[in-house]
Amino acid sequence: MHALLDRINKPEDVKRLNVQELDRLAAEIRRLIIDTVARNGGHLAPNLGTVELTLALYSVFSFPQDKLVWDVGHQSYTHKILTGRRERFATLRRQGGITGFPNRFESPYDAFGVGHASTSISAALGMAIARDVRGLHNQVIAVIGDGALTGGESFEALNHAGDLGTKLIVILNDNEMSIDANVGAMSEYLSRIRIAPQYNRAKRDMGNLLMSIPHIGGKVYKTASHLKDGVRSVLVPGSLFEEMGFHYIGPIDGHNIGLLEEVLSRARDMTGPVLIHIHTVKGKGYLPAEQAPEKFHGVGCFDAQTGKPVKKAACAPSYTAVFSQALIELAKKDPDILAITAAMPSGTGLKAFGKAYPNRFFDVGIAEEHAMTLAAGMAAAGMHPVIALYSTFAQRAYDQMIHDVCLQNLPVTICLDRAGLVGEDGPTHHGVFDLSYLRQMPNMHVLVPKDEEELRHMLATAIAIDGPAAIRYPRGAGRGVTLTDDFRTLPIGKAEVLHEEGEVALLAVGTMVEKAEKAAELLHEQGIEAAVVNMRFVKPLDEALILRYAAEKKLLVTLEENALAGGFGASVLECLADHGAAVPVLRFGIPDRFVEQGTRQELLSLCGLQAEAIAAAILRKLGREPAPQQDAAGGQMEQPEQ
Repeated sequence: MHALLDRINKPEDVKRLNVQELDRLAAEIRRLIIDTVARNGGHLAPNLGTVELTLALYSVFSFPQDKLVWDVGHQSYTHKILTGRRERFATLRRQGGITGFPNRFESPYDAFGVGHASTSISAALGMAIARDVRGLHNQVIAVIGDGALTGGESFEALNHAGDLGTKLIVILNDNEMSIDANVGAMSEYLSRIRIAPQYNRAKRDMGNLLMSIPHIGGKVYKTASHLKDGVRSVLVPGSLFEEMGFHYIGPIDGHNIGLLEEVLSRARDMTGPVLIHIHTVKGKGYLPAEQAPEKFHGVGCFDAQTGKPVKKAACAPSYTAVFSQALIELAKKDPDILAITAAMPSGTGLKAFGKAYPNRFFDVGIAEEHAMTLAAGMAAAGMHPVIALYSTFAQRAYDQMIHDVCLQNLPVTICLDRAGLVGEDGPTHHGVFDLSYLRQMPNMHVLVPKDEEELRHMLATAIAIDGPAAIRYPRGAGRGVTLTDDFRTLPIGKAEVLHEEGEVALLAVGTMVEKAEKAAELLHEQGIEAAVVNMRFVKPLDEALILRYAAEKKLLVTLEENALAGGFGASVLECLADHGAAVPVLRFGIPDRFVEQGTRQELLSLCGLQAEAIAAAILRKLGREPAPQQDAAGGQMEQPEQ
């Protein structure tokens, strides 16, 4: 039981608590978050760092009349608990449960949906402008992590907000980390501020001194900005935020609720844009997370008492790990290979590369656009950069892929991790659009491995291509195939026929090759033989094979873990249309909607991408009902609903 938390049924209840009660409530909320994430997985360390901040926000402001916009969203669990979702918090990240990020369709308190970084200030400024146009007076608050300040969009928004001068409160949650340790000049700048608190004291003391001068103090204070700038430049070089037009307050202790309430109340009554710089501890209140915040940023199930992950049965290495090792091996042979990531050295597997080749590894922060053009510049100078991003985040660099990489036909290898349905993180993180947008780009090669061994060879193939190439592969463990020590380059645009004979041809890419093989086995049990093809290349397409099958087979079936709109199946239809080939085509993929959260297997079933559903749909397309299956005792087995 949670003595205080059980009494918080609506946000207004927080306002009735004193500081001591709020501190007790913070401890109870931490316990609830730890226990829930231990069972469900989720983002632990960042949420533990914002408990006091969230309580102070709800103590001072009146949401949802006031608007609260979170950056990335993995800081918002306390916000969800306080806004009527405590009873459903046990369903966090489960199918049909509450999401792990703010979601406008879930609660009126979620002012803006978010899953990517660096968006909060832009969205909050848009709300502030809408408020002003309508003549309203509510507050708008953006909470942004310091890691998100490595993203260019946040600076574009700061620049615009400072220029407009409209009322906006930006809270910079500085915990010195995004997922891994922060990189770049902004991180160093914030470090200097944290060790120079005398700046704020000096500024305040100077203001008080000037204002105390009889008769002329106010006028002198207003005209002394150059003197304040002099103090600022000595004590805190740059003072960037004030120079951008913000009133700067901080740094302050982000775990001191009383101080936070005082500062937030002061900011609420100020005019113009305000930036409050708070310093928090990622993983606060849970020792394992405090000691290893990068490991507890996003976690699977773990033992809440020890912090140790729940042991899983021995399984194959992940695609990420196989990519990481393969790139290190290839870089040993080729000194022109460089590696780039955007604040994801651990998640993309490039942390090991950075240790092996520190002078050839570059983490640019949360700046995918810059990463892509940086790679283009490296390629233009004769190197071969390999840039590793999560598929969903690579969407941010779409323009740079076209204009800076493909237009100049530069040898950049783009490795898209977490492609396809990623599971419990939900629609903001599913990587289901990359095949659709990549195949639009002239000069781009698009490769999709069927297993972890093929990923090794595809990486070697992509690096050997004198032009842009992208490889997409899923989250999690591989299929457990044997990994060889060698590398071989694959013939460009040529598919691999796994089984030739049959009246149906299953043309599959990536994870769907395994589903196609199983579906073919199920069809065989029903008296239908099916050819199975690992297409390997979505671009260039093996058109010769497709056209041959169009002439020989009764039905072509395309399978992909990507949006059907514009994806691999669409490319097959285009090929048939362009050559006047007439054959029925059945496509399997992600439907034209955003797919909810859930386990990967639940989501594959939801999208009809399990072998049983695939085989049943093929039988219906052929006009044949599946024969009843026999159980071990010879009785009929109930058929699954379709």
